[in-house]
Amino acid sequence: MTAHSSTYTAAGVRRMETATRGERSVACFEAAKGALVILAGFGLLSLMHHDLQHFAKAFVGHLHLNPDGRSSRIFLSLGAASSQRIWLLAAMSGAYAALRLAEAYGLWTGKAWAKWLAVASGGLYIPLEAYELLRGINWMKLAAFIINAGIVLYMIYALRRQNRRVAQTTGE
Repeated sequence: MTAHSSTYTAAGVRRMETATRGERSVACFEAAKGALVILAGFGLLSLMHHDLQHFAKAFVGHLHLNPDGRSSRIFLSLGAASSQRIWLLAAMSGAYAALRLAEAYGLWTGKAWAKWLAVASGGLYIPLEAYELLRGINWMKLAAFIINAGIVLYMIYALRRQNRRVAQTTGE
């Protein structure tokens, strides 16, 4: 099943862009990431005038994280953050969410730019995820790497497929 939206080639010929189920699945995944980051940003802002250090310690304890572990230190360092830093983190989360949501919209409507964005933004994480896997494998790191690599490979495939269709319709 595909959804259609039309664009025009340089010669003024109308061309239909389509989004496949796979592209729409990736769009839903990216939209969910964007929504989650928006919620996290608002959650961070809602805690601004509260005792963040106490909240961070309680949160780490609730998740049963090792207080000396790397993940715990991220939350505990947020507990000591200034109001300016919280606003900066919230603004950065808003920008990241906007990027994810724009990508989701573009993928949902079959836009080539969104496929390129998915390849570029997903591709940036692959070396970091591979490095983290070399430091130690756990199911979370492995799942993130496999999902991300799968999305990047699928988007490369979708771009190649789209380029072949364009070449066939323009007679190249």
